[in-house]
Amino acid sequence: MRLAVFDCDGTLSDGQGAVCGAMAQAFGACGLVAPPSHEIRRIVGLSLPVAVRRLTPDSEAEQVDRLVAAYKEAFFLARTEGRVAEPLFDGVPGLLQTLHSQGWQLGVATGKSDRGLTGLLALHGLENLFATLQTADRHPSKPHPSMLEAAMAEADALPAATVMIGDTTFDIEMARAAGVRALGVAWGYHAPTELIAAGAEDVARDAAHLEEMLHG
Repeated sequence: MRLAVFDCDGTLSDGQGAVCGAMAQAFGACGLVAPPSHEIRRIVGLSLPVAVRRLTPDSEAEQVDRLVAAYKEAFFLARTEGRVAEPLFDGVPGLLQTLHSQGWQLGVATGKSDRGLTGLLALHGLENLFATLQTADRHPSKPHPSMLEAAMAEADALPAATVMIGDTTFDIEMARAAGVRALGVAWGYHAPTELIAAGAEDVARDAAHLEEMLHG
């Protein structure tokens, strides 16, 4: 079985606005100055505690826990109030439908929570396209290969028939650790040069280019 596993934020959808907003609110709630948005975008894709530690390397564990809790509260409130915009990138819906119709099994490996991922997929009517969904709720943070290993087990796919598609070096490093093909996308949060340096086979310019690469 051919299995294509996608990262979510920065690959399928543009969630940076929601992430940056919730992180800024979390820092404010804890009496701290929030990092600039460009630094927050750099950690999108990591599990939340790991991301917060990257942003506050000198913080004690208790401070990290407070920030994590404040972020979750801010993001949940924004979602319930309809303030979370996570649009799909151009060409993504068509690409997913095409791959599905061609017999590919599709998966997601993301630093989002189960609730966040299922909510996004339901919002865009994509929930029936995916054979396997792996989130930070059940796995170590990227670049640990656990998410990909579980995805392959659920989809009954071998590493040689599996490809990981993502926009960050965390995705590429996870693919390398799992022994699967790694493809980058140029529309996310890390630069194409970084993705190539991390081990990506190539970086797609757009969804049509990504489809060509998947069949290459």
